[in-house]
Amino acid sequence: MSQKQIITNGWLSGCRHLHSPYYSNRSENAEIALLVIHNISLPRGDFLNGNISKLFLGYIEKDDALVGNHPIEVSAHLLINRLGEVTQFVSFDLKAWHAGLSEFEGRKNCNDFSIGIELEGADDIEYTDVQYRVLNGLIEILKSHYPLRHIVGHSDIAPSRKTDPGPAFDWARVNFTSDEGVS
Repeated sequence: MSQKQIITNGWLSGCRHLHSPYYSNRSENAEIALLVIHNISLPRGDFLNGNISKLFLGYIEKDDALVGNHPIEVSAHLLINRLGEVTQFVSFDLKAWHAGLSEFEGRKNCNDFSIGIELEGADDIEYTDVQYRVLNGLIEILKSHYPLRHIVGHSDIAPSRKTDPGPAFDWARVNFTSDEGVS
């Protein structure tokens, strides 16, 4: 990431841009108030192999052993790999398909009012120091552009389906404050 990053037309400067086909328009007047933290590795625990980008770009087939029976039409706004490198797949102004069936504070379809950030990792593998540093920098940039009020894990909005970012994720290392507090 560069020293001074900006967001223009929903795209973050200073990072890699790969355009996922898995997005849609947000509902009219959808206020982006939620930040959702995820983890992903394909296969689990195997890092820096390019498979996440292949998945988000639609280059992995349904029957591929990497995804098994899981949905493959999936994306996130951002990915932070183990080295702290950031890739943006979907404009923040659009709905990335990261949360699936989800609910937060009585509102369903969290994709409509959230930004999804994937950390390359797994529930029980410690995240890297640089991933936390980059995540905190991104939070600061995103909060300067969007009315983010809450940060949650995927497991918080889809508890019957998801466990990420998992027990290895250290929430105490995340710098997120808002008038309404951290969720």
